[in-house]
Amino acid sequence: MSMRVDELDIPVLETMALTTKEARVEALHDAQQQSWIARNEFGYSILRYEDCVAILRDRRWHQALSRFSQMPELDAAVMQRRPSILTAEGDEHARLRRLVAPAFTPKAADRLRPYMREVVNRLVDPFADSGKCELVTDVCEPYPIPIICRLLGAPEEDWKLFSRWASDLLRIFNNNLIEDLPYIQAAQVEMSAYVHELIERRRTRPSEDLLTDLIAAEEAGDRLDTEELESMATAVLVGGTDTTRNQLACTVALFTGYPDQWKLLAERPELAARATEESMRVLGAIRGTARVATEDIEYKDVLFPENTFVATSFVAANTDELVFVEPEVFDITREGATSPHLTFGSGIHYCLGAWLARAELQEALPILAQRMPDLEVDGEIDWKPESVGIWGPARLPLRFTPA
Repeated sequence: MSMRVDELDIPVLETMALTTKEARVEALHDAQQQSWIARNEFGYSILRYEDCVAILRDRRWHQALSRFSQMPELDAAVMQRRPSILTAEGDEHARLRRLVAPAFTPKAADRLRPYMREVVNRLVDPFADSGKCELVTDVCEPYPIPIICRLLGAPEEDWKLFSRWASDLLRIFNNNLIEDLPYIQAAQVEMSAYVHELIERRRTRPSEDLLTDLIAAEEAGDRLDTEELESMATAVLVGGTDTTRNQLACTVALFTGYPDQWKLLAERPELAARATEESMRVLGAIRGTARVATEDIEYKDVLFPENTFVATSFVAANTDELVFVEPEVFDITREGATSPHLTFGSGIHYCLGAWLARAELQEALPILAQRMPDLEVDGEIDWKPESVGIWGPARLPLRFTPA
């Protein structure tokens, strides 16, 4: 006999009221020791690794973003009723994912690695001799944009356009829609017109870029139409900008507390892949993801009524002692875990751009470690509010010994 979730005797989490990330993490772990589930301000938090995976892989749970996008003012004005892989569910999502997945391979990401190294070095050059920088502004913010331009086949000189569009499109997460809506709409219209022209050029003059791969994508005669191609380009810009910016800042901030590991990474750049996975496990920019029940769902003898909201906590799951040995320890020489971290998600909404994000971090980190030895925080790290969807340092002032 199942018990309704609202009748359970479970911990209550009020992490939004806590002022430091350390206090929020401690509250999550305290609750995790008591139960796999806790109440939060909006619904319920899922705290154990196996339960997060189970819910993320259950197609009856839809991403909360899909409900957000169904708001009339967003559906008509922002999303323009386009089929977007960021908000689609069910058969529509499966079709889009099936068509575009072959374009998001490790091989596709690898062809951009030399350019990633070039971009990172170019960003470090202006401050390398000073021994000081503000990493978010100097490196993290500008780093992904030229790469996305190259990925889509846009000229590098247009990166400032893409940077503005990315900033304006990401206003949708600012919780200030009344003021931000005109900027979001304008960015979407401008980018759509730009990408439409780029698509027409690529149809007649293919190149080695993502847009060409997406135009060529086909399965059983099914192909993406122009509207879907434009939507995918927007999804790449939105999904591939803030995630990389924040994860790189989170990772470097984490390393400032482990100078021996920073030095080790400089000496052994082949550890970049492990360093990337370990840092995403310990301090991921994506702290979790929300799901909503599309019907009454029973799980572990608990009934979740339709429209119940749950938040799968990656912070708790990625440090679950039932899955990871000494989960509180940050160690870039850690052998590959049996279970992967959940920062890229799990199930049908697993991050489509995971290989690109991995490549960007793997190429940036050894260069930063080699060119910025003896790294220290120069003052205090200013962290973004926990309420933002993609989280990390707002400011990361650093000092180092000029190499």
